[in-house]
Amino acid sequence: MSEAPSGSEPSRTVEVERKYDVDADTTLPDWRDIPGVDAVSEGELRELDARYLDTADAALSRSGVALRRRTGGPDAGWHIKGPREGDGRLEIGWPLGEDDGIPDAVSAALARWTTAELTPLARIENSRTAYLLTGPGGVVAEFVDDRVRATDLRHGVRREWREWELELGSAAPDDPEGREELFAAAERVIFAAGGRDAASGSKLARALGF
Repeated sequence: MSEAPSGSEPSRTVEVERKYDVDADTTLPDWRDIPGVDAVSEGELRELDARYLDTADAALSRSGVALRRRTGGPDAGWHIKGPREGDGRLEIGWPLGEDDGIPDAVSAALARWTTAELTPLARIENSRTAYLLTGPGGVVAEFVDDRVRATDLRHGVRREWREWELELGSAAPDDPEGREELFAAAERVIFAAGGRDAASGSKLARALGF
């Protein structure tokens, strides 16, 4: 669910998603038996490049918060990802701006967690192929196939992996039981294709070795 920006107001999106680990050569799931899904779009390739920042003592990470500047894809910009609550996580977004400096509005939003200096933490480059799973009411879910190249900038460690994400769309059930049934149906085909529960809850945590 999302709210579009109004004037200088940031965008706000509640992401309801799950992640799955997958081998480099695993074939994509077969979505034909997912209730409520009658079509799957052609894959759209997006080249994403995200730079994450944090304080020297990791104040944001310790609060379950991530700050990034990402280019590429339909939501390029500055993003604050809030603490996770179950499958959901609030993401607040602002435009990129004219340079790499942190916009004042982003700093003001971060002040609830820290006002300390922020320095580079990690870089995550991602070749993403996105698919829309649609039904009569619109987008039920977005499925993405991510091939990730990540660098822990504070320790000089580079990691690569592939993962899948399934994020519920505007036509997904809005009640907990319906969402759980949809995830359960999707996971049957994801696991049948070779997907596994993700070992890490976020790309940033995995980039840092957690």
